[in-house]
Amino acid sequence: MEISILLAEQIIAMFLTMAVGFGVVRAGLFKTEDSRIISNMVVYICNPCVVVHAFQIELTDDKIKGLMIAVGMSVIVHVILIVGSEILSYIIHFNSIEKASIIYTNAGYLVIPLVSAVLGEEWVFYTTAFILVQTILMWTHGVNLIGQEKNLNIRKILCNPNVIAMIIGIALFALEIRLPAVIDSCVSGFGDMISPASMMVIGMVIGDVDLRWVFRQKRPYLICMIRLILFPLIAAIVFAGLERTGLHPDAEYILMIVLIATAAPAAAMVTQLAQIYEKDSRYASVINVMSVICCIITMPLMVLIYEMLIG
Repeated sequence: MEISILLAEQIIAMFLTMAVGFGVVRAGLFKTEDSRIISNMVVYICNPCVVVHAFQIELTDDKIKGLMIAVGMSVIVHVILIVGSEILSYIIHFNSIEKASIIYTNAGYLVIPLVSAVLGEEWVFYTTAFILVQTILMWTHGVNLIGQEKNLNIRKILCNPNVIAMIIGIALFALEIRLPAVIDSCVSGFGDMISPASMMVIGMVIGDVDLRWVFRQKRPYLICMIRLILFPLIAAIVFAGLERTGLHPDAEYILMIVLIATAAPAAAMVTQLAQIYEKDSRYASVINVMSVICCIITMPLMVLIYEMLIG
């Protein structure tokens, strides 16, 4: 119950940051178009720094085994999300923005600061598993889905700063190399910016939108229900069963971290990619905003259900 309450408090704090982005646009201090600059900074600077910094921990057998478990669970979750969204699309007929919003979550922007605040910085390491899987899929499947790029450029994917950061982070971890204090301070400083900057982008994107119109839209509520309740509930039940098998001494929290990432709101990256590829970023931001608001209740609820199931 305590973890669920802490989660709710942290999510509310992030929502207030989003409100600042909304407020500065409404006050005329910034324009909605200015969010694109911050968006690019988050995607190409802050996110890579978060990934590299997360791998700056001691190499142990338990850490490696735990990370492999987290990676395996993250792969399974994404397979279920992709296949499940395709199956549901035959009935509900999702567009590309809706499909991407169901599949991809705010694992980097929201989960890292949440895990750090609720469980402690030493647990942030395991969030990289979900981020690793999602980063690879986002810049392959996600770009193809949103940008409609039929012929994927492998060189472009491998040269993406986020993928490069993942490779660097894993290499530093495996070779037990620690960044010099000055460089590590710079990297962690950019990483600390990711949560407020990404939430400000979301707020700025909807700064010139009529919120009464936003909340009158019916379709995003359905997308949010699937993103925040249906798939996370399936994950909570499955993970609770796996936790009882004694996979790892820290299985309870490792699986909880993957569950938190699964139960997170729609990825802000969907809005940012929609901006980059000149798609309907406004609709993407509407889904994102609704899911952020709703997750104040749904994320702690999913964690509470998981805690109750593991007894």
